[in-house]
Amino acid sequence: MTAEPLGVERALAAGAPVGRYTFDAATGRWWWAEETYRIHGFEPHEVVPTTDLVLAHKHPDDRDRVRETVATAGATGEPFSSVHRIMDGRGRERTLVLVGEGRRDPVTGAVGEVAGYFVDVTAVVADRANAVADESIRTAAASRGPIEQAKGIVGFAFGTDPEEAFTLLRKASNDANVPLRDVAQRVVEAASGEERSVARVAAALDDPRGA
Repeated sequence: MTAEPLGVERALAAGAPVGRYTFDAATGRWWWAEETYRIHGFEPHEVVPTTDLVLAHKHPDDRDRVRETVATAGATGEPFSSVHRIMDGRGRERTLVLVGEGRRDPVTGAVGEVAGYFVDVTAVVADRANAVADESIRTAAASRGPIEQAKGIVGFAFGTDPEEAFTLLRKASNDANVPLRDVAQRVVEAASGEERSVARVAAALDDPRGA
């Protein structure tokens, strides 16, 4: 997973917390800037950053991937980015982007340390989740209107209660493999013409594709 889908540039522009770090590939020691501690839910220098500590706070579903990312970075020094969740020192779930690259010894060419940043994109992820939820609600509401209309039309046409009318709509949807909202729309259209007959409604249920 790369950082781009979560809008890191937008997060930075909005003032998302960013903390620097370095990781000594030979000794396994970490250095954190003060903001890095805060991102992880600690006061500066409240804990000693180690690989074990870093991994212990990763979400269980993301831990192995982050462990592999850190190991690969220390071995190859190639630039990388990783989006993962943590449980910070205060027990709050947060979403971070970890970016960095290795620095090689000019003599040996070996990776001496990995340096980069932790970016807290929790707020960006929450905003995106809220936007998706809002869109889902709007879509559901838009679909619900025609379905309720169609239930009324079918119930009136065949003299059934709303539950039985919905059963007829759902059966037509399943039989024709057509989304329920499309079946409902077809019924509404069939009943909106000049000839508002039972036959037209029945035909819409029998052939919701309108073929």
